[in-house]
Amino acid sequence: MTQPPAAPQPVLPVAPRGERRPLPHIVWPLLALALLLIFDFFFVPGFFQFTIRDGRLQSSLVDILNRGVPVMLLAMGMTLVIATGGVDLSVGSIMAICSAVAACLISRPPNSPLSIIDISSHIYLIVVITMLVGLLLGMWNGALVAFLNLQPIIATLILMVAGRGIAQILTDSQKIEIRSDIFTAISRGSFLGVRNPIIIAAVAFIVMAAFTRLTAAGLFVESVGNNPAAARIAGIRSSFVKLMAYAITGLLAAVAGIIPAADIALADPPSCGLNFELDAILAVVIGGTALTGGRFSLLGTIVGAILIQALTTTVLNKGFNPNITLVLKAGVVITVCLLQAPKFRKLANTFVSMLLRILKWKLKLLGLSGKPA
Repeated sequence: MTQPPAAPQPVLPVAPRGERRPLPHIVWPLLALALLLIFDFFFVPGFFQFTIRDGRLQSSLVDILNRGVPVMLLAMGMTLVIATGGVDLSVGSIMAICSAVAACLISRPPNSPLSIIDISSHIYLIVVITMLVGLLLGMWNGALVAFLNLQPIIATLILMVAGRGIAQILTDSQKIEIRSDIFTAISRGSFLGVRNPIIIAAVAFIVMAAFTRLTAAGLFVESVGNNPAAARIAGIRSSFVKLMAYAITGLLAAVAGIIPAADIALADPPSCGLNFELDAILAVVIGGTALTGGRFSLLGTIVGAILIQALTTTVLNKGFNPNITLVLKAGVVITVCLLQAPKFRKLANTFVSMLLRILKWKLKLLGLSGKPA
């Protein structure tokens, strides 16, 4: 009895010889950050010098991390929003509103609508209330996008424009001084020599990374950003995912608003978080998350935020005009994004290969090719 013919074995695709696997997107912002730090090492005296002062670790590197915390927090939330295919332009205004809420509840200025609330001695409760305000504002943005189907840029532009007006109504257009050692310790204090804002950013990153990578939340966000129709067919409630992304962004924006207010012991709505939404978007883009949505990288976003703050610190340390920072940020974004683009890398490789062939041909004409006669 003859044996039936064996089923053909599937042939696995083999990559062409010489073809290299593309580098991860995070390599390029890391390379840019490394080059900037090398520049600081040679041209900024004492940049890598560490000292202990008042029980806290002090250095330019620590200052970069500490000053970059608000943008890191905003950018982590912005990463989720952009991964869903949206954008949030209101995070700077949410920072202003939340700093105003905290200051008014603590100091109770006479002309503030919040002065009737007497909880000034309960600082921790005030912090929780402030964070809930940010969460609700984020949910407001998410509801406009997810349930009313407004374009994200329009939905968040509403709060971006109105937010600072709301903050100034709460403070009666005044700068509110904050007299609370417990509250200011949020930004001025330290633990084991590490500044509290850095610890807050580290905890937020760990929680966000665990939430998006150890649960299905990250997969849902990427699915909605990649193909909303397919995600809906797969049973993913895209409206809930978008609402969640904007709510988390609002919550992180509230924390980001508390930190500078605690640092200077002052609520200043016109300047608090001004243009921070742009830095947050730049950090997300530098980190490798596409503005069209889909795959995202929280670690890349953190590297992008650190790169932006390191660039600002370098410009200030060298005594340059601070306005040049805006031009340099644009240059860094363009360079990193081009390096992340496969088509640009292919063109660059072709151009370099052509230059090498021309150089080899020139050397051969001059008899300097290195081959024996």
